[in-house]
Amino acid sequence: MNDPTPGLSIDSDTGVEVSLPVAGPGARAYAFLVDWHVRAILALAWYSVAALIFNGGFRFRPPLTNDARWFIWVVAPALAIYFLYHFALEPAMHGRTPGKRMAGVRITARDGGIPSAGALLTRNVFRLIDSLPVFYGVGLAATIATRDHLRIGDMAAGTLLVYERVDVLAPAVAKRRADNPLDAAAAEIIGELLERWPTLSTEARAQLARQALARFAASSPSIPAALKDDDAGLHAQLQGLLRGTSAT
Repeated sequence: MNDPTPGLSIDSDTGVEVSLPVAGPGARAYAFLVDWHVRAILALAWYSVAALIFNGGFRFRPPLTNDARWFIWVVAPALAIYFLYHFALEPAMHGRTPGKRMAGVRITARDGGIPSAGALLTRNVFRLIDSLPVFYGVGLAATIATRDHLRIGDMAAGTLLVYERVDVLAPAVAKRRADNPLDAAAAEIIGELLERWPTLSTEARAQLARQALARFAASSPSIPAALKDDDAGLHAQLQGLLRGTSAT
């Protein structure tokens, strides 16, 4: 049966394909709501503390006289926190924000890599269009209408929002992975790695094997807790993990 959740397939330099499930409107909305509350609370906290310090007492209103310092020290930083939240955090956190972390998603380039600063800037500039007419109406309509759930900013920047945790995948995908610790896509990745094993350098084999075991072996009881570092041991563990799949 085909996976109903759209995904991004990536061919690495070694030829091992990795699939990244694309996040839908629900995950996007959850991440946005968390981020909105975070930035609103931070902006309000700055305004409140700065206003108390500036006024020298329990007063939050601006002074009666036009004082440029009020805007510089109280209003401007609060506005910057609110409006530049995504601009600052997404490049610093490599396509993530606190809300995206809680939703288990991240922004990625179309090739699966970390998006460039320019792509993230473009994506956020287009928030002005996605937010029209109110409450991200255009962006929500675009994510529902497009196969990869892209908003206008993603189309312009060449980015995707993908899941990075199994427990927040679409229900059909999560159930399949719960029933089988190693799903078809994971088994295909490990099988492809074992097929290419003789053609890869020792360093490449070790690196890819450790990555595959760290990602897929945790849920399989057939893999020992202590991972061997030698070439033969890593190969044997991959074989055991693959055999464990067929037995379930």
